Amino acid sequence: MTDPDAPIIEVEELWRSYEVGDQILHALKGVSVSIPAGDYVAVMGPSGSGKSTLLNLLGCLDQPSRGTYRLEGRQVGTLSDDELSDVRRHQIGFVFQSFHLIPRLAADENVALPLVLDGVEPEERAERVAVALEAVGLSHRAKHRPSELSGGECQRVAIARATVMRPRLLLADEPTGNLDSASGRQILELLESMNDAGLTLIVVTHDVNVGRRARRVLVLRDGEIEHRVPGRELAPEMLLADPAEATA
Repeated sequence: MTDPDAPIIEVEELWRSYEVGDQILHALKGVSVSIPAGDYVAVMGPSGSGKSTLLNLLGCLDQPSRGTYRLEGRQVGTLSDDELSDVRRHQIGFVFQSFHLIPRLAADENVALPLVLDGVEPEERAERVAVALEAVGLSHRAKHRPSELSGGECQRVAIARATVMRPRLLLADEPTGNLDSASGRQILELLESMNDAGLTLIVVTHDVNVGRRARRVLVLRDGEIEHRVPGRELAPEMLLADPAEATA
């Protein structure tokens, strides 16, 4: 039985390395972090610092070269492909910068996709899709296709799809990157309301203003965690590609 007080995420000495020609590239170098259930974490850093690599590992989309990752007490490295698929389907929701909606499907059909893949019966499926769309304020746009929706509305549909399976962990990769400031603020407020309701939220962002909204921030550089600070204490110079620029 999973300990209800245990962290939802425990990462110890996580490495991810790639062979590039005859060279070994270390995208992550011994990252360790513990994230309590219900936390709100921003992952930041300059380009190439390892943000997306870490998010892919946390989302079970990739496997570490070495180190351990426990998700709700389960050692991810010991899970079979079928078990990993089940984890991605039921425990983790994903939100991306580019929405990843299927153009030919209406909003409600896009939201229903995870339920269809999971074999949920049509009646329950319709009920859960309706609840998910209502939660993001788009009940009135259920039959509209992505081309008929604004960018902010498309991202709301994507959030509804990511949460329709009722995951405990939501991973968002630059969720406001393709939106204007007003739409981006609305999306963050929506995600934060879900976090307030108990959903663990991890956001990869390059935006200092987004990072400052998080409960805490992990700043990566060259595959390592360089800073661990409360969101309100995030300073722009922490994100510079060359730390020497801060004192130049």
